[in-house]
Amino acid sequence: MPEPRTPSAGASAGAWEEPCVGASDTMMSIRQRKGGRAAGAAGDGAAPQEDQQEDQQEDAAREPKLPSEGGTSRRLWKILSFTVGGAIALCAGLLTSVYLATLHENDLWFSNIKEVEREISFRTECGLYYSYYKQMLQAPSLMQGFRGLMYDNKTESMRTINLLQRMNIYQEVFLSAVYRALPIQKYLEPVYFYIYTLFGLQAVYVAALYATSWLLSGTWLSGLLAAFWYVANRTDTTRVEFTIPLRENWALPFFAVQVAAITYFLRPNLRPVSEWLTLLTIFTSTFVFSLTWQFNQFTMLVQALGLFALDSLDMLPAAKATWLYSIQVTALLLVCALQFFNSMILGSLLISFNLSVLIARKLQKNLKTGNFLHRLGKLLLHLLVVLCLTLFLNNIIKKVLNLRSDEHIFKFLKAKFGFGATRDFDANLYLCEEAFGPLPWDTFGRLSHTLLLHAYLPVLGVTATTALAVALRHLSDSPAQGPPGRCAVSLGPDTAYNLTHTVMFGALALSTMRMKYLWTPHVCVFAAAGLCSPEVWGCLLKVARLHSPARVCAVRHAIPLLLLLCLGCKLWPGVMDELSELREFYDPDTVELMHWINSNTPQTAVFAGSMQLLAGVKLCTGRTLTNHPHYEDSGLRARTRAVYQVYARRPPEEVHALLRALGTDFVILEDSICFERRHQRGCRLRDLLDVANGHVMDGPGENEAGLQPAGHPRFCEEIRRGLPAYTALFTRVFQNKTFHVYRLQKDAAGPPAPSPAGHTR
Repeated sequence: MPEPRTPSAGASAGAWEEPCVGASDTMMSIRQRKGGRAAGAAGDGAAPQEDQQEDQQEDAAREPKLPSEGGTSRRLWKILSFTVGGAIALCAGLLTSVYLATLHENDLWFSNIKEVEREISFRTECGLYYSYYKQMLQAPSLMQGFRGLMYDNKTESMRTINLLQRMNIYQEVFLSAVYRALPIQKYLEPVYFYIYTLFGLQAVYVAALYATSWLLSGTWLSGLLAAFWYVANRTDTTRVEFTIPLRENWALPFFAVQVAAITYFLRPNLRPVSEWLTLLTIFTSTFVFSLTWQFNQFTMLVQALGLFALDSLDMLPAAKATWLYSIQVTALLLVCALQFFNSMILGSLLISFNLSVLIARKLQKNLKTGNFLHRLGKLLLHLLVVLCLTLFLNNIIKKVLNLRSDEHIFKFLKAKFGFGATRDFDANLYLCEEAFGPLPWDTFGRLSHTLLLHAYLPVLGVTATTALAVALRHLSDSPAQGPPGRCAVSLGPDTAYNLTHTVMFGALALSTMRMKYLWTPHVCVFAAAGLCSPEVWGCLLKVARLHSPARVCAVRHAIPLLLLLCLGCKLWPGVMDELSELREFYDPDTVELMHWINSNTPQTAVFAGSMQLLAGVKLCTGRTLTNHPHYEDSGLRARTRAVYQVYARRPPEEVHALLRALGTDFVILEDSICFERRHQRGCRLRDLLDVANGHVMDGPGENEAGLQPAGHPRFCEEIRRGLPAYTALFTRVFQNKTFHVYRLQKDAAGPPAPSPAGHTR
């Protein structure tokens, strides 16, 4: 949240909502330069009287028309404005939390369903993460629970792993410790303490978005509009209500806090105390964001690329850019230490890139001298040096540490962007998921329905055009020559940063739908800030020959108010319908399966099955797993491919040997996977396994060259027939309409376990 500023001449305008502020240097501005500012202005003589009058008018526009011009009245007005704006931010955040929590309750009837149903509602990896919170609370003491996470032998059978190193679950550890310490056990169930914490973080998220928009525009009306748009577009801005324990729901609120702090940090003329406090906020939020999400390094890499672009074009103070690069690296290395030197962090591109940028800046100190062609050539050389140095450092680190944790991501990216087809099972598993495909067109329809896209695109166009003009001017001008003309276009570093942020994350969202949750909340911020910007409206009114400080002030306040009223009237009936729609969680087949496992299998039993289902098995029953949904480990990916051979065309002896090699006692087969129709041919799980094994796919259609017909029927189909070759190795012990559970014979003699995938490329 912006702090009160003294009304000094050098302070940047716009952190406070004032009655009539005509301009703010936090957004782009077009104004006549004063003659005294240019180098060599003395030789040109004094500025004409009419220009001086224009400057005086502009300066007057920046001063609020207060009832009293005294410093006391001005200070009181700022305090009042800050208090009102801050109170509205707090209320907006709390209302968002209550609204989302109510929708979650209405959708599942969470307060009425059984404990096992509540746990099953945490689907896929959400259930896995919540199971560690449950495990910590069930431990005799906090230290024993902590030790149990460090030496875990139930998440992956026949292996003891350090969960604190492998996964980002410190938030579950912290939350369980807080729940144990607080005297609330009699009044609040552990599951409610958990979900209320996540919904509470949404208040932090909305307040951070509010503050960022306020800082950019200079009015808290902008923050209110950004918060309203965030909630109105919740389908595309968050998925917390139905994937509560997901890592991004822990991390993104702190990422928003970091963006708000960076926006404030990049404002000019900060006092030393304010600057140091802001740096502390940036570091803390970056650290917590990195600690709570395994994909932190990729998100911050995109952020670092934007900083690098601005830094190279001289649109960002070099010293502040260095601080931001250093904070990213320091926070990530601290997280690496807390995660017992997680190799995936050490081998991240972010660390290699930031170090390369800092090294290249030391090697090339004269980038900002010379004419346009010289600067452009130096810039391209600088880019090449950074790129080569990044790849060199990253390859050296990965070879020294023998890192393979993130190779599936690069295989996926290579295949996604058309750098050759692949038979790799892991890459195709991502490629076939809709969430990792391009952003659907209906997203833009939903964003247009709330008028968000209508506001965002013009603001983006005006700001991007201004940024391009500023970048070209910086490349053309020589510091020794001064500005070439009296009319200049300027763009504040804070606005420039938020522009690159929205452009780069927008490009990421367009290419991969799952990444839209990093982009759409900032779209709300950027659009609201632009609509409330005095510079944007000043430019438009000048074009229409209607410019005056009073008109700019009136329009920039009236437009957001009218928009809020219009959207409120338009969307209110839909909100009431949502709040009145009551549903109930219903999954009797999975509930029956969990009850059977708890009642009929020993605590030491090892279960194999799909990643998504096994996360629920661990949470609801505490049984040992062969594999799970946390896919960022090469050994786990190999285990998953081995288990999934139950859906491939492999002989029963091979499948049995593969499962027993992982210590499996029971295997769960799902009809929804064996007879899948959700995906088209080529993207069904059985098709991915066939291609990875070098077999042709089922059904009519083309097959890739080099694939051969399988010599055996599909295991999951054939085992249902009860043939002797299968019953000798597998005994069905449970079935319902969805699941079939088979117990493996332990004393069966057979060949050694074969490779789970015969042919991969």
